[in-house]
Parts: sequence; structure tokens; C-alpha cells
Amino acid sequence: MWEYVRQMTLVLEPLIMTAKPSTTTPAKPKSKTARKTARAAAKPADAIKLLKADHKEVKGYFKQYEGLENDADKQALADKICLALIVHAQIEEEIFYPAARETIDDDDLLDEAEVEHASAKQLIAELQAMKAGDRLFDAKVTVLGEYIDHHVEEEESEMFPESRDSDLNLKELGVMLAARKAELMAQFGM
Repeated sequence: MWEYVRQMTLVLEPLIMTAKPSTTTPAKPKSKTARKTARAAAKPADAIKLLKADHKEVKGYFKQYEGLENDADKQALADKICLALIVHAQIEEEIFYPAARETIDDDDLLDEAEVEHASAKQLIAELQAMKAGDRLFDAKVTVLGEYIDHHVEEEESEMFPESRDSDLNLKELGVMLAARKAELMAQFGM
């Protein structure tokens, strides 16, 4: 895993260090989320700050969903929630969890996190196969939010403090997470 981290750093570091300011104005990203992701990639925080910001953002989406009445609005926000969670889970599984597994001595916690991701992905797949207004759609969004609340609580109260106390290079991981997140968001057209 650390070899992968080193390789990614070797690839990204020259890009970061040698990038020259453009004389042309870059195209403004389409969505607010894309603009936030682009800003985050430009000045990456440490890995834990980046992941916590994702947690806060998606928690806000679930809170917004509670107040919606219109099926079109519910569908749009549920799609946004699902996409945000897919990207977040993928960067955690590809980058953060393997690095944490190498440095913290809590395989049970990391195993539980993977199982929680699998449960969330199952509900996400079910929601993506449905339409707002379908029977159980709202219930599935609610249960997904409850799963995510539980998962976030465990990460933020157990896994992240253990990671912060370890030898993980959180700045380096933050750069990798931000780059991968930006890549995935672009793939999904966000």
C-alpha cells in the first residue's frame, strides 16, 4: 500500500510543484459541488478534514430531503446523495482504508466499515432502480441516512482519531483523495 502511496505522490508532486498559473481564465465547473471539489483539489486539506467535509455535506443533503414534498425535487436530491456517497465510498475504499489498515491496529473497525459500505451500496442500487414516489422510496432514503449517520459516527469517533495518532501521512493522503475525488466527479459529470 505504501508503495502505491509513494508512486501516487511521485506522479502528483511534480504536477503540483511545477504547475504555472494560467493566463487564461479556466472554465467554471458546472455545479456548486464541482466548484467545491475543484477548490479542494487546488488546496487539499489532510485526508481526515476532506472526509469529514464530505460527511457534513451529505448529512446536509439528508436534512434537506426531509423537508421536500415534490417528487421531482426528491428524485434530484436522492440522485445527488447517491452520487456523493458512491464517490466518497470509492475514495475511502481505494485509498484511505488500505492506508489505515497498514498503520492502525484495528482490523475489526475497518472490516465493519467495509460491511457498512456494502449495506449502503445495496440501498443506493435499490434507490437508483426506483423513482421518487415509488412505494418505499422515501423509507429507503431515510434508512440510508440512518446507516450513514451510524457509519460517520464510528469513523469520526474511532477510526479518524486512531488514524491521526498513527504514522499516516494525512496531507499526502489528502492530496491523493482530492485528486481521485475530482477524477470521479468528472467521470460522473459533476
